[in-house]
This record gives sequence, C-alpha cells and structure tokens, in this order.
Amino acid sequence: MKTFRKELWFNVPSRRAFINITPDVQQCIDESGIKEGLVLVNAMHITASVFINDDEPGLHHDYDLWLEKLAPHEPVSGYRHNVGEDNADAHMKRQIMGRESVIAVTDGKLDFGTWERIFYGEFDGRRKKRVLVKIIGE
Repeated sequence: MKTFRKELWFNVPSRRAFINITPDVQQCIDESGIKEGLVLVNAMHITASVFINDDEPGLHHDYDLWLEKLAPHEPVSGYRHNVGEDNADAHMKRQIMGRESVIAVTDGKLDFGTWERIFYGEFDGRRKKRVLVKIIGE
C-alpha cells in the first residue's frame, strides 16, 4: 500500500467563507499516483471545516445564514470562551459542519455522487490555515 500526504494552505480575508477545494484534492490524487484507495481531507484548525455538498451559491448563502442563527457571532460577550478572543461562534460552527471528509478513489478519480464537491469552510478567517490531504491505496 502507498501513502501520500500534502497540506493545502488558505488565507481567507473574510471571517467566513466556503471554498470548493475539489480540484486541489484531485491534484493531490494525481500527484500521489494512487488509483484505488481512500482520501482523507481534514481541517487542521478548530475554527474551520471540511465537508461535502453541492457547489451552489444559494445553498452556501443559506448555510451561512443558518449557521449564524445557530451560533451568532454577536454579541461576543455572550460566550464564556471570548476572553481576549471573539471566535467562540466559529468553534461551534465548525462542530456543526464537521472536521473531515473521506472519499473513495476509483481509477485515480474522486468517486462522487453527481453533485458532490469538497469544501473548506472557514468560520474565523483572516489568517493562514491548513487542510491535510492524506491518501492511502494502490
């Protein structure tokens, strides 16, 4: 069995964003030479997420509104965590959206459903953060 590891780096200028990283992950698969296996994609920060869904702007807007209702950023004083920080809501949003995704690799390609794509979800941006891509297989 072969393994491959790569870090993808992001510096999102806004507090929140959803970025389609599917092409980046496919590039990692291409670099790895692995044709059959699994790819793990996970956010290496506790205020960011990796998840799979449709690449549709209306859905991303709805996610943003829904997450803000569930864990509003303001008032920052409403969170015990926010002592010298203002990102307690980002931790909660990450918990809801998840840490990682595992996708099958078949014939050197991501083995997806029709509309599935991989997203990096940022909930406390404005600094450099990374995503781990780990591929195992043959």
